[in-house]
Amino acid sequence: MAEPPKTVAGVLKAGTDYLAGKGVPEPRAACERLLGRLLQCPCLELPLRRDAVLDEKRLEAMRRGVRRVAAGEPVQYVLGRTEFFGHTFKTDRRALIPRPETEILVEEVLACAPLWETAGTRRPAVVDVGTGSGCVVISLALARPQALYVGLDPSAEAVALARENAAALGVADRVAFAVEELSDSIEPESLDAVAANLPYVATAEYENLPRHIRDHEPRSALDGGPDGLAVIREVVPDASCALRTGGRLFLEIAAGQKDSAASLLEGAGFRDVRARKDLAGVDRIVSGVLR
Repeated sequence: MAEPPKTVAGVLKAGTDYLAGKGVPEPRAACERLLGRLLQCPCLELPLRRDAVLDEKRLEAMRRGVRRVAAGEPVQYVLGRTEFFGHTFKTDRRALIPRPETEILVEEVLACAPLWETAGTRRPAVVDVGTGSGCVVISLALARPQALYVGLDPSAEAVALARENAAALGVADRVAFAVEELSDSIEPESLDAVAANLPYVATAEYENLPRHIRDHEPRSALDGGPDGLAVIREVVPDASCALRTGGRLFLEIAAGQKDSAASLLEGAGFRDVRARKDLAGVDRIVSGVLR
């Protein structure tokens, strides 16, 4: 008897069942992303193609992708890209995978009207600390091209990836990147805003992260020391030095860190400190205005 044709629906079910058996989280979503890339269509269109038959070349590519995900590799690394704030970013092991909650950090910066009102007299200066793939600063540059942007990261590999993303998205001439810390590269009282998605996972919690995160994403972008605030504790006073009076600091934080992070900002001279929750109801962004 001839082998039944490998339809989109059949391949999707087989891949989902296989990944579920391997304990992969959200197995269907992972398979949909792999198939969508192979067929060059949005995942939402897959039901419309459920009866389409995959040729052997695409079948083998799908098998390779499923095997990599089953072995624990994040699907974003398998695909080599991910969507963030409506843009496609190259994604690999050089930097943390852009996540939906970090889009809230971008939203908070863009929604800060006083920051952008300076555009009438001068160009606002914005620095992204711990830029990683560049997703935050590049998204800001695409939305508000009138500002001056810098992305900083201590990892040369991450900065190389960020530069590749800036070039691919057409903002290489609008965003400068450097392998430096904030205190090493920015003149005092020269910035209007600092945005930062820094390592904030406590070391003990890092050891218990799912393997697709712990074994593949850079530890330096995740492990924030004993209480998760070690890097944030260093950057907050550096930001207070680099910002002008009235400048703003925007930090992404982990669940349960709001009060500690707010205290750090207030102790460094920030006022109007507030938090914004993510879609899961977790306090995700803490921001303040320099006195």
